[in-house]
Amino acid sequence: MTDTLQMLVTIAVIAIATFATRVLPFLCFGSREPPAMLSTIEKNLPPMILLLLVIYCLKDVQWLVAPYGAPELFTIGVVARLHFWKRNAMLSIFAGTGLYMALVQFSVFSFL
Repeated sequence: MTDTLQMLVTIAVIAIATFATRVLPFLCFGSREPPAMLSTIEKNLPPMILLLLVIYCLKDVQWLVAPYGAPELFTIGVVARLHFWKRNAMLSIFAGTGLYMALVQFSVFSFL
């Protein structure tokens, strides 16, 4: 198979899979309420995913070596306060990312 044909087949498969995942809920639950279990998953899945992302991001922090995770903990505190104040996920994500990058690049906690 040529590279162009393989690329077109891959794009077609991805497009069909994406379309199917968007249409399937409407086909299954278009005329009735989704089951209570699905509603529970829908409500609780985003916070669970974010918790897993936070845990994954903190897994390689050197807690016993300077700066002892200070940039990470400071950023988590700022993001938590910002999110509870403004309730805007995009603002929290971008502000947290920018703050953490600035703290690490400028070695703000290098005095520890």
